[in-house]
Amino acid sequence: MRRRTVLAAAGSLAAAITVPAGRAFAAQAVGPVLDHRIEKTYDGTSYTDLSAQVAAVKGLSTGTVLATCRTTSRNLAMTLLGVSNPAEPSSEVFLGLAGGALQFVVRDKGSVKVNRLTRTMYDDGAWHTFAVTVSGDGTTFHADGRPVLTLANTQFFSAVSGLAAVNVGRNVDSTHPGGEWFYTGGIRRVAVYDRVLTQAELQAESVRVDLADFGAISGILNSDTPANWVITGDSITHGALWTNGWRSYAEHFQERVRWELGKPKNTDFVVDTGVSGSTTDDLVAAFSQRVTSFAPRVVSIMLGTNDVATPGIGPAVYRANLLRLVAAVRALPGGAVPVLQTPNPVDLTRWSNRTALGDYAETMRSVAQEQGVVLVDHHAHWTAAHGGSVPTDLLGDGLHPDQRGHLFLAHKMIKDLRVFDPGSRVCSMVIP
Repeated sequence: MRRRTVLAAAGSLAAAITVPAGRAFAAQAVGPVLDHRIEKTYDGTSYTDLSAQVAAVKGLSTGTVLATCRTTSRNLAMTLLGVSNPAEPSSEVFLGLAGGALQFVVRDKGSVKVNRLTRTMYDDGAWHTFAVTVSGDGTTFHADGRPVLTLANTQFFSAVSGLAAVNVGRNVDSTHPGGEWFYTGGIRRVAVYDRVLTQAELQAESVRVDLADFGAISGILNSDTPANWVITGDSITHGALWTNGWRSYAEHFQERVRWELGKPKNTDFVVDTGVSGSTTDDLVAAFSQRVTSFAPRVVSIMLGTNDVATPGIGPAVYRANLLRLVAAVRALPGGAVPVLQTPNPVDLTRWSNRTALGDYAETMRSVAQEQGVVLVDHHAHWTAAHGGSVPTDLLGDGLHPDQRGHLFLAHKMIKDLRVFDPGSRVCSMVIP
């Protein structure tokens, strides 16, 4: 197998959701055997040679590799840490990014021991902390303090013979003595521990810590176990009428997950149970039919556009309903993960009975923050991306998104869940 094929990338990015990370625990922990903490911007040709420290890592059969970095470009393969046998063409332990995905590779003389990429993407220009832990129980990828992928593999540095080169920002071998897979962007830290760090320790070492729910969704996306997704709401989620025959945002998301992320994700099922005219009252009453019956792992809820115009559903009732819905999702068998999505803004010159919609969006933001729920904030995004104004050209009737509006919703959702790939058909689609 050719080297470049082995390191082929898959997938793309989405936005980060974070909470503050503590650091008190790290001061009490046993330190790393290799710790390079000099922040440097790598330009695609530069690197840092740490080969003098190879003895500290080359015999490790268990432990942790950790890196804090940010990207400035999207490349097929970019090295965070490459520990290699420079006398062989294909012998290395590699931690890096491939097309935005986190990748970990262990190869010995061309024999691939481990080669796996996440489906979630991290080339968003933000600082991230990644870690790969290897023990006798398997290998786990971590991103921003949360586990996002677990493998049965137990191969680490000791599985590769003749390790002699250690490089930050590049990998070297006998066919590329000057280096390959150069990094572009900032690397703040690279470290190797001779033990598996606990989640508390990983969070303490992270520049930020994702919400637990966000980590759970990333784990579902990266897992090969089939998952059901329910996307529910009102006529906007339903995609009724105003898409003019094009896909709704739920359908775009389905195409991204079930087709573009590849097998076996095509055995995930994305079910749209949006109902025209629906409110949070309606979803609470029909939760069993519209959510429970599909045994979902993730439940997305976008409601509020009708609540604001319905007598009896003021902000207090809307808040209480959202809290009930979040609790009901989490109480589903297996513990499903809720996602809240604020409704898009509307043209108030045509829909004056929705003037308080912004207040309802703020209520949803508040509930999401209080409950630690992943939030896709379309209401803020639509105006922020259009100079503070409501983009009426994305609305079919001033309220319902048209086909272009639904694509705009879909791209935001896909980015925020970190599966945006500008090379994919869904993510690169433009509707005239």
